Amino acid sequence: MKVLLLSAYAAQSHRYWQRGLREMFPAWRWTELELPPRYFSWRVRSNPLSWSLTERATLEADYDLLIATSMVDLATLRGLVPNLARLPSLLYFHENQFVYPQDRQQHSLLEAQMVSLYAALAADQLLFNSAYNRDTFLTGVAGLLSKMPDEVPPGVADRLAGKAGVLPVPLLDTYPSDASLPWPGRQGEYPDRPLRLLWSARFEHDKGGEDLEAILQGLETTNLDYELAVTGQQFRNSPAVFTRVEQAFAHRLVSFGFVENEADFRALQGGADVVLSTAGHEFQGLAVLEAVLAGSVPLVPDRLAYPEIYPPELRYDSPEDAVALVLSLAHILTSGQRPNVALERFTVAALQPCYAAILTALAATAG
Repeated sequence: MKVLLLSAYAAQSHRYWQRGLREMFPAWRWTELELPPRYFSWRVRSNPLSWSLTERATLEADYDLLIATSMVDLATLRGLVPNLARLPSLLYFHENQFVYPQDRQQHSLLEAQMVSLYAALAADQLLFNSAYNRDTFLTGVAGLLSKMPDEVPPGVADRLAGKAGVLPVPLLDTYPSDASLPWPGRQGEYPDRPLRLLWSARFEHDKGGEDLEAILQGLETTNLDYELAVTGQQFRNSPAVFTRVEQAFAHRLVSFGFVENEADFRALQGGADVVLSTAGHEFQGLAVLEAVLAGSVPLVPDRLAYPEIYPPELRYDSPEDAVALVLSLAHILTSGQRPNVALERFTVAALQPCYAAILTALAATAG
């Protein structure tokens, strides 16, 4: 199988998925084009211009299948490079722009929403990393089209739903065996040291820095002895709340900011007891899934894609609820127990046959 893979905004999670595809199908011939994850509005709208003029020979080579992320303006690209219109095409959604929480600095997302709508119409098949992602995209499309003043074609969302499926990003086996992991509670005996919390996300407003601050403030009013690792990509315009967290909870911090060395980052994941999410915008949550794979217990909001993955007893409704759950988990862990979270359905072994069936069937439709 000869596959052309296009990633127009190659964020870390997108590259993780690309790596998973290569690992699941090592015998396939992969040709990959990607653009760096910056200048979002320009990148989403200009990728057909960039690629059609600078990568035309690559785009016009012989392939059996085209796979693109939803950041790719597939409709325009197939118009500019007609050879691509003859390839069976799959559009993969890591996220969608219809439920993105905007702040005062965000420009309108209408352009990105329309690009993904046209790309979805142009693609032969759509895959989403969670049901939450699929459902909010389809609802968003219907809501957007309801604002059109006239000439609104009927049944667009239903048409897209008919070719949409859910297939998560597979978790890669990046950890050693359980016995060699540094997570202290795995052997049933909790050590005499503080409970370690891990928060791992981009330092951006949609990741819930204010809720993180509120939870930590709540924990400070208890007798819990805990320590904290806050990791993630930082940006010039990261919200001020992250600076406040760094300053106010310096006495708790064992790590703060982006961890360049992967081994050091894996050690932080493996050394955590509880991985905490405060996200207001998440469609699968790879950072939390990876930490759980490494041995952490998840504590996540009762929203977004999380109800599809984690049991109710590990989800919270408010910062106050999260504080109570941290205390409860601390008691459970110190007693030598550990909540069970089944991740088997997210493994490469479980998902590879699903990906294989969909991709080979789609490639077989080539006329």
